[in-house]
Formats: sequence, structure tokens, C-alpha cells
Amino acid sequence: MFSQRTIKKIVSTIGVGLHSGQRVELTLRPGAVGTGIVFHRVDCEPVVDLPATASMVSDTRMASVLQAQGVRVSTVEHLMSALAGLGIDNLHIDINAEEVPIMDGSAATFVYLLRSAGIEEQRAPKQFIRVLKTVEISEGEGANKKWARLEPHEGFALSFSIDFKHPAIDATASFAEIDFADQSYIKEIARARTFGFVSEVEALRSMGLARGGSLENAIVLDEYRVLNADGLRYDDEFVKHKILDAIGDLYLIGKPLVARYVACKSGHAINNKLARKLLAQQDAWELITYESVEKAPAAFGQAWQLA
Repeated sequence: MFSQRTIKKIVSTIGVGLHSGQRVELTLRPGAVGTGIVFHRVDCEPVVDLPATASMVSDTRMASVLQAQGVRVSTVEHLMSALAGLGIDNLHIDINAEEVPIMDGSAATFVYLLRSAGIEEQRAPKQFIRVLKTVEISEGEGANKKWARLEPHEGFALSFSIDFKHPAIDATASFAEIDFADQSYIKEIARARTFGFVSEVEALRSMGLARGGSLENAIVLDEYRVLNADGLRYDDEFVKHKILDAIGDLYLIGKPLVARYVACKSGHAINNKLARKLLAQQDAWELITYESVEKAPAAFGQAWQLA
């Protein structure tokens, strides 16, 4: 049986919110079979539970934001990406502020935290959503068109194109494709950091965003260059971070996808609309299990065994 997964023990970390700038305490706890991923705002009385599902997303400006009973948990995508990358199905996430800590701007810290907790196989089959028909979302026209789609594929693969018209970004790859049948989430994606522009900081902060951003938790660019002294972690780090975000946004579907994701200039808003459209179009997918890791597509067995 290809089993569901949780963690073996409770682990915690402390950081700051990228947009709020607030100090945040985050604790990860094992979840029982069928729990899914659930955030808990433990600073509220009573505690407010926020299941990590696409239908709970209320805001997609610069982050994916869950909301319930007027209570928010923002910037969930990097942690969700790490959970998808390690094949974690069931987890409780206690948080004492409205934003998941940004850590170093990537998913690497969350991968480390999860692996330090240990990963436990559970006595229940892991469920997958297999895409049967192509589903697409697009916005804009011509050069301004942004789009993303999910296609049938026996595994999990993603390809992404970006176009920021910035000299430092244009000097790197504008396209990346990852197929987890033969590539590692931990090695190829997890360390790609979020990025931002000095020219946008004032406007973002006036909207209550980017208040915790710094060279320690993001790639920062002026009009011409990367300002971080240590440069880039990958030659194609910008586009790989967009893939990292997409993996996290898509995991809000609630199950790992058996599909190919293809996108051009997509972001949290389009990713969320795509997830909702897929779930609403019930003839476009099916819920499946696999008798064993060996009988599942290599994209899942290989990647998650390495975790």
C-alpha cells in the first residue's frame, strides 16, 4: 500500500512575517489519517481552525491567504510547497500570528524542520487526484496574457515561463521545467527564494505588505542588479521560485496531483482559480490510490523515498 504520511514528533520554529514584519511562532504536530493540512490560530480565543484548501483562500495579493471566521493565515505557499515536496498528507500547524514566517524566503527551512521531525508512514492509502482533462485559466491579452493549465500526465511535472523585463532576471533562464520522475524537489526547487524590487517597496509597505522583507529572506533587485552579496543559489532561481510557489498553491487542492502543470506569468491568483476550476469540473479528475510505491508513477515513489 502507498500510505499517507505525517511527522513523527512535534517541532517548532520562530521567524518573522514577510509582509507583516511580526514575530511568529510556528509549531508542526502530527495529524491522524484523513486530517489533511490544518492551520490553527492559537493566539485566538477560542482557537480558529483553517483547513489548507483552495476554497479557503480569500486573498492572493503577493501571497496565498487562508481565511475563516474573519481570521487569516497569510503566506502559506512556501510551507505548503515543502509539505507537497515531502509527501506529507496530515499535519496540524499551530501559529500565533496571521502570517507564516518567511524564514530565508524559500522552502528549505521547512524541509529541514519536517525532516528533523521524521516522516511517518500511516496505515491508510494515500489518495491522489489524477487529472483526466486539460483545465486552463487565462487573463489578459497579447503580451500581457497570463495563464496556467493542468494536463493529464502519469506523474507530476511543472513548466513555467516568466517575463519581468528586468536586466538581472533576463540574464537568467526565463523558462524551467521540472519532472519529479527524475529530479529532486529538495535539490532542484526547495532552496529557490522569493524576490522583490527596491522600486516597489514603498508602494507595497503602504498597502501593509513587505514590512518584514530584507536581504536575509529575499532576493532584492534594484533597477539593474541583484543586491544580495551571495548572489543566486541557482542559475534559474527566479523561475524556480515561481515553480516552488505553484507547487504550494496547487497543494491547496487537498491531495497530490497526478498531472502536468504548465504556466506563463502565472501567480497566486491564477493558481487558485485553476485549483478551484479543477475541483468544480468533476469530469476532469478522479480520486485514485496505488497498491504500492512501486506501482505508483516514479515522480512520487522516488522523490518521497528520498525524503
